[in-house]
Amino acid sequence: MKISILSDFHFGHGWNTELEEDSFQNAQEAIEKAVNSDVILIAGDLFNSRTPSTEVWAKALRVLSKPLLCNPTGVMITDTIKKTLEDISRRTLLGIPIIAIHGTHERRGKGQINAIEALEQAGFLVYLHCNGLVLEKDDERVAIQGMSGVPERYAKQVLDKWNPQPIEGCYNILMLHQSIEPYVYSPLEPPSLNLSNLPKGFDLIIDGHIHTHGLRDIDGTTLLMPGSTIVTQLKEEESRTPKGFYQLDVSERKFTFVELKRIRRFFFREIVLDEDKTIGELVDEEMDSILTKTFEKKPLVRIRIVGKKSTMIDRELKEKEKEYRERAILSFLKRVETPEVMEKLEILKKMREERISLEEMGMRLLHENLKNMKFKGEFNPTDIFRLLSEGEVERAFNILTQEQKTLRYFGDTV
Repeated sequence: MKISILSDFHFGHGWNTELEEDSFQNAQEAIEKAVNSDVILIAGDLFNSRTPSTEVWAKALRVLSKPLLCNPTGVMITDTIKKTLEDISRRTLLGIPIIAIHGTHERRGKGQINAIEALEQAGFLVYLHCNGLVLEKDDERVAIQGMSGVPERYAKQVLDKWNPQPIEGCYNILMLHQSIEPYVYSPLEPPSLNLSNLPKGFDLIIDGHIHTHGLRDIDGTTLLMPGSTIVTQLKEEESRTPKGFYQLDVSERKFTFVELKRIRRFFFREIVLDEDKTIGELVDEEMDSILTKTFEKKPLVRIRIVGKKSTMIDRELKEKEKEYRERAILSFLKRVETPEVMEKLEILKKMREERISLEEMGMRLLHENLKNMKFKGEFNPTDIFRLLSEGEVERAFNILTQEQKTLRYFGDTV
């Protein structure tokens, strides 16, 4: 049996920007290269938003429909684990079956249907959360179990309560979408899972969420991180590793990384401020070294500015973004030490030491910023945070500016 292992498409990332087609184009290339397999696994974060827009849905469904249109691979579901066959549409097995879990970006509140559940109900895939199934082809049996993304502080608790066990006579796969120490996606929300407390006895543990790919052996179990198919965080490590996915030949226990070739290139550079050259001259030197090549798509370039000088930097950097706009998508990350920056870093450090969740941290920062900006109005900051977390920036702005008085004033429920 041949299995393609993908993750983190982030459909809708960069919407309404130059990047809005990238997530779909990259995922399409990945799916096109994955349909030579018998099964496709996706380890979470198919979407970039908990509530994707209709336009994002339409483009995503076009990509995800391709495996359904392929010839059947002969794979059969012979058993389920804490899941009923009635949950699985027969349409899912008409082509190449997709099995997926939801990730951080798709997680919704209790009682709300997330995007991956909706895809299962529409017959596009099989959705797993603390359950699984057994597949069989030509007398080869593979058990696939999955726990979808949960808040990091609860991950070990949820996993221990579920207590997944390998199935005898099968090649056993466990799918997760969590930070795992020492592979930490966000240092602001420390993980409760680490290499020593992962479930034992599985042949393969797949972890989405981490955007760089890799393989590691842990006492006979292979830990595999497919990585994302798109750059979203513009982090330095993503510039060093190619995007793609893994294919597994179960009979030979062989893993192959399949690199995506048509994606937008991403470069990360660092500039240290000095007295001899202006910031503009330093940026020009880095951009000249990158733009000596010809690119099919304008490259993404992230430049980190390090130093203590801050006078007029913002204006100069804005001018450089405009200057290179026709040849690159340029952005800057500043590590300039000013009293204001150091104060905010201290706030973040204190919250991290308290080990609060990412949601709680975001809520505190919003309260602090609104207080510092002297915002006064009849609105609930919790409602504003919820709107922002779901991408409803314009509605949040309208409430802050009092163009819209409250959410319920317009008949919405919170």
